[in-house]
Amino acid sequence: MKRREFITLLGGAAAWPLAARAQQPAMPLVGFLGSASPEVYADRIRAFRQGLKEAGYVEGQNVNIEYRWAEAHTDRQPELAARFVEEQVAVLVTAGGTSAALAAKAATATVPIVFAIGADPVQIGLVASLNRPGGNVTGATSINVELGPKRLELMRELLPSVSSMALLVNPTTPALAEPSTRITQAAAHALGLELHVLQARGEHDFDPTFAKIAELRAQALIIAPDQLFTAHSKRLAELTLQHALPAIYEFRQFVAAGGLISYGSSETEYYRLVGNYVGRILKGDKPADLPVQQATKVELLINLKTANTLGITVPLPLSGRADELIE
Repeated sequence: MKRREFITLLGGAAAWPLAARAQQPAMPLVGFLGSASPEVYADRIRAFRQGLKEAGYVEGQNVNIEYRWAEAHTDRQPELAARFVEEQVAVLVTAGGTSAALAAKAATATVPIVFAIGADPVQIGLVASLNRPGGNVTGATSINVELGPKRLELMRELLPSVSSMALLVNPTTPALAEPSTRITQAAAHALGLELHVLQARGEHDFDPTFAKIAELRAQALIIAPDQLFTAHSKRLAELTLQHALPAIYEFRQFVAAGGLISYGSSETEYYRLVGNYVGRILKGDKPADLPVQQATKVELLINLKTANTLGITVPLPLSGRADELIE
């Protein structure tokens, strides 16, 4: 063999591994659209990754995930969803609640969408039915809207002498605000309680709303499910302490930040279901054939330090039912 032929052969052999690597398919890209911030979503992201892992996918090993955050600005969600579609993500996760899911559906009829919402997905037009979603959309729902009466009952159990409460809703998401108002008002009427319904469309409404609650002499506050309130759980908890107002919300972040009670769907179960569905779609399942799942585990958390600050004695039966007591 001539020297030139030998060198050419060696060069070609060295190039084989490079060519093989170049032919390997790129890892799929998942778009994750969150309504708040990474800090607020820390527990949810861990659960989401666990669900992905159960389906055989690990971030950075065989799937890439691009996270984008609306920072509680729902008007940004259509733009963020459209960008994910333009980048041809394999799956678009709308972890920003109802508004994010609707924005994603408006942006594409082909990219698979997996949602996490509290509203009825059939009623708001996301899917054709729960068992056979049809189209390119499926996901998981919580039962947090339906728990409004139970939250009211928990506050009554904690504060048996209370005769007047307030309910805070966000009117810009009627799919959550309207049923929350209706069922909580019915429960208040059944218990002989006066219920004042107050609205907040953004963080700028929080201070005047709490001033109004004080003016109405409401003795406790129920915060209805909404991504706006989840994104600002810390601020809402601060305001309840500032106004010495016992309050209940759906998620743990509120209690961890100083709120009195939370009662709602387990975020860990909720987002694990979402992650699992994303993995199944990456493997070839179609959203149209994946029934909408519902998180069934409900968690009760109580901040005993806040209760002590407010001069409230938590009844033993109530503290005994709590999944976590924060001190």
